[in-house]
Amino acid sequence: MNQRTFAISLSLAAALAMLAGKWAAFTITGSQAILSDAAESVVHLAATAIAAFSLWYSLQPADQQHPYGHGRIAFFSAGLEGGLILLAALAVAYSAVVALIRGHELRELNVGVAIIAALGVVNLALGWFLVRTGKRHNSLVLVANGRHVLTDMGTSVGVVAGVGVVAATDLVWLDAAIALVLAGVILWSAFGLLRDSFNGLMDRVDPAVTAAIHATLAGAVADGTLAGYHQLRHRLVENQLWLEVHMLMSGELSLYDAHEKVNLVENRLREALPEFVIHVTTHLEPKEHASVHPHGHETADPLAPIQKSGAG
Repeated sequence: MNQRTFAISLSLAAALAMLAGKWAAFTITGSQAILSDAAESVVHLAATAIAAFSLWYSLQPADQQHPYGHGRIAFFSAGLEGGLILLAALAVAYSAVVALIRGHELRELNVGVAIIAALGVVNLALGWFLVRTGKRHNSLVLVANGRHVLTDMGTSVGVVAGVGVVAATDLVWLDAAIALVLAGVILWSAFGLLRDSFNGLMDRVDPAVTAAIHATLAGAVADGTLAGYHQLRHRLVENQLWLEVHMLMSGELSLYDAHEKVNLVENRLREALPEFVIHVTTHLEPKEHASVHPHGHETADPLAPIQKSGAG
């Protein structure tokens, strides 16, 4: 079992324990704030199950029907998880409004607060581990799941603080008001995941990755390995970076020598971005050929105008 699989399995087991613990705390106390936390955990369990499937599927090797692999399911997973969190936020908000209007009874708040506090500490450690593991392996599935866990922890902190205030003041209406605030926090988390999903599906690039690619290629131009480059484009799917670029070289080079230079540049790209598995598709051109390109056709990337060495 690799680290990503272990992380999502641990998250799934923890999600089951969280739901059981929070539902028990709600049953004991009757608190709407605790119910909001439990409701978020119901969604989290479903979302984690989806994330586990998505991670398994994304790790399947490329095949004839999916020559680029299966990693893009991560964006669908993050979007679905964001949608489920959004529904949970609306359900929590509705329950809180009803409680504010009709009123409700509270009991055994100290026991409920202790349970939620303990579960919050577990979620803090788990969320940190999931996000850290996800970033290390460039797994959007794990990062999204880890953020969801941290959101769950954040709502638990709010519940502990809010219910503690209710217990100290006997202002029962504060319980529902706190639940309404927590619904807003959950909603914000949902929009963040939906944004990440949309950006991924639309192939929005990471500026830091783009800068690293340009720096590496520009360095190859500066030291004479390349005469220039253009038509650079790239996309990132999980930890797979797919890169296409036209490389300019002297027309006097043999095919063997040109190939060796291309390999050198590709290795530099992998060294510059070691966290990714990089797939490079290169089109070789003699530097004299660059002059036939219309200026507006030089590149699909507005940050990558044609680069030429002084010899060109």
